[in-house]
Amino acid sequence: MATAISSPVSVDWYPVHAFFLIALGLAVTAYFFIYEATSTRKSRKLSTEISCALVASVFLGSGTLFLLLSAGVYV
Repeated sequence: MATAISSPVSVDWYPVHAFFLIALGLAVTAYFFIYEATSTRKSRKLSTEISCALVASVFLGSGTLFLLLSAGVYV
């Protein structure tokens, strides 16, 4: 007999996860913009830009997922 699939995270914690993941994503995004604005063209590193953008997109994407789940949109 098959068992029901359940979430590893309690439904009550969805808004908390959404808030903190989006906040972290926005903080990393702000760091990325400050890095781009304050560094010169010759001192920029592509690896730093890509890693910062990747971390920000993962946090913002996960935060958006939890935000949708907390709103009742099950994706």
